[in-house]
Amino acid sequence: MHALTPTLAERWTERLEPEHLPEEHFSHWLELNLDEDLHYGAGALALSQGRLLAWAPGEKRWQSWALEPTMSLHMQDHAGVGQLELRNRGERLAIWRYTLGHLPQAQRLAEKFEQLCEALGSIAAPFANPRPPVTEDAVDDVLLPEVDEAGVSTWTLFRLWRFARPYKKQLALGFGLTVASTAATLVPPYMTMPLMDNILIPYQNGKPIDWSLVQLYLGGLVIAALFAWLLGWARTFILAKVSERIGADLRTSTYEHLLKLSLQFFGGKRTGDLIARIGSETDRINLFLSLHLLDFGTDVLMILMTAAILISIDPWLAMVTLLPLPLIAWMIHVVRDRLRHGFEKVDRVWGEVTNVLADTIPGIRVVKAFAQEKREAQRFRDANRYNLEINDKVNKVWSVFSPTVTLLTEIGLLVVWAVGIWQVSKDAITVGVLTAFLTYIGRFYTRLDSMSRIVSVTQKAAAGAKRIFDVIDHVSSVPEAPHPVAWNRTEGRISVQGVTFRYGNRAVLRGVDLEIAPGEMIGLVGHSGSGKSTLVNLICRFYDVTEGAIRMDGTDIRHIALADYRRNIGLVLQEPFLFFGSIAENIAYGKPDASRAEIIAAARAAHAHEFILRLPHGYDSLVGERGQALSGGERQRISIARALLIDPQVLILDEATSSVDTTTEREIQKALDNLVQGRTTIAIAHRLSTLRKADRLVVMDRGQIVEMGDHDTLMAKQGAYFDLYQAQARNVDTEQELSVWTPPAKQNIA
Repeated sequence: MHALTPTLAERWTERLEPEHLPEEHFSHWLELNLDEDLHYGAGALALSQGRLLAWAPGEKRWQSWALEPTMSLHMQDHAGVGQLELRNRGERLAIWRYTLGHLPQAQRLAEKFEQLCEALGSIAAPFANPRPPVTEDAVDDVLLPEVDEAGVSTWTLFRLWRFARPYKKQLALGFGLTVASTAATLVPPYMTMPLMDNILIPYQNGKPIDWSLVQLYLGGLVIAALFAWLLGWARTFILAKVSERIGADLRTSTYEHLLKLSLQFFGGKRTGDLIARIGSETDRINLFLSLHLLDFGTDVLMILMTAAILISIDPWLAMVTLLPLPLIAWMIHVVRDRLRHGFEKVDRVWGEVTNVLADTIPGIRVVKAFAQEKREAQRFRDANRYNLEINDKVNKVWSVFSPTVTLLTEIGLLVVWAVGIWQVSKDAITVGVLTAFLTYIGRFYTRLDSMSRIVSVTQKAAAGAKRIFDVIDHVSSVPEAPHPVAWNRTEGRISVQGVTFRYGNRAVLRGVDLEIAPGEMIGLVGHSGSGKSTLVNLICRFYDVTEGAIRMDGTDIRHIALADYRRNIGLVLQEPFLFFGSIAENIAYGKPDASRAEIIAAARAAHAHEFILRLPHGYDSLVGERGQALSGGERQRISIARALLIDPQVLILDEATSSVDTTTEREIQKALDNLVQGRTTIAIAHRLSTLRKADRLVVMDRGQIVEMGDHDTLMAKQGAYFDLYQAQARNVDTEQELSVWTPPAKQNIA
């Protein structure tokens, strides 16, 4: 099956040997590389036919759980961390964490675990001693949000009514047309009775044909066919049009809600998975609404109307006709649950296939630079193969169900023939009645067979709807103020008051206090991980503080509408992101209605005008995907022009010059000098020399402010800032790296 790579398996086999029982085979493994505090460590999960073993990072022995039918493994992922939670009868037994690179292994182990527990039924496994439950204090309840464990239900589709409600009049009209068109299609079989009994059979008995009756009956058939065609066309057009609009509204609503969610949500999701939800899942639902649901409604009406007509013609023969219905209904009930779980897995696995594409295509330059094409192709091949295996399991269930329904309908048709011939021989019914019955029965069973196939598409649509509503139901961790204060132009006075921020159970900032005056330039310095970027993210309100408050001009920023607040903030990042489009469109991103003169003025101030004019199409030149057609320095100056154009009162510079050469840095620094004038500025810089114009330097260490002052004052203290400055002046980091790292020796190839 899906075993771990041999090297990794061998590493744990020796430790597993004392726990190994005779004839026990561990088919699925998962490497655990994070402990409870999210520090890297070494651990593993091993699954056999009868038990689950775990060596958690930091522990000294294996823990064992006998598999039981009531056990379950719940998977969650958030912010690059995956979690497996072992439960039994609602009680949490253990919890393990791993980086998302091990997600495919975790999925396979969890799926196999579920299969083994289901197969056990009521039989207890002959292994011993489950581990005591993990206490609530040991569990990180903040890092990974709870997920809906109810699974997929067909009732999820009824939640689509909120999107269908605006079109209820068109839906009512479509339903009326469906009833009328279905009734029109049932007229021709009814006309076969008088054709047989009043025209053809009397003619065989020697009576002449009454051509006026023939014209009447055939005319009725033609009129019924025309009405059925016209009503069917109108019904299909109206309902398909409505369903397309429902699908479009669902897609738009999901995307708009997605844009409102905080960065914390996106930190825990894969790009490919989100694209699949908004794209393929909404398409699947749209197809279900526009095609399959319409056919299903027609099938139900056809069956009900046909059953009513059959009962009115001959109740006893109708009862024989309807005999297979209870058995088919029972089969649908049994198969539905299996298909529901199967399609949920199919969606999850397909998200993994999309994730590989979303990772590789934007990073194709890195893939080629490190010659990893074969590796990425293998990743895609593995994900695709796993997707194929899951689909094969679903198809195995469906391949049995569908032909069985067809067989039952064929048997039902034979029974009707037999009973009908017997009744004709007893003069209980006429040949015309039997002919009409057989015609209706053909349509009845065709519709019954078609209706049974709706089980598959319904469960697919329900699984897709659940994945979409998982996004729509997600509440942002940075909510909009229920009654936001009126906010226009800020002065730029920022107060950070006793701010603490925790990510999970880890405190990133602790009791930070900082006052920034309007127009003041603050430089944030400190080692990597000291909390500089976190503080900036909190000021931008990408996240909300855990304790304390951040105020702008005396107002808590949580009481200001997000859009109004962020319009006053300009952000220049270390790695500027440009959208596919022209240079002018990228500069005007924050102010789409800007004139060409305003765009050019911003580009001039950012020292970007000259290089833009050297491009083939000037400001209309395309920058390519993520700005790949431009150099790093050019992209950075475009992002500075973008910030200049919106004329923000507060400016955030996050390592804006760290990834460029010295010459380009000088050009960018000139642009930044224009940008910071008259604005409250918070600058993060690794190179301390770039902060020479800052009014104050704020030194951070381990989530706290340890020093504050200008360059000369801090150097005189000979504290944390002094050590940072001296380290850079002596190039200590570089010297340490050169002294520790030596290139690998070349192999002597004979």
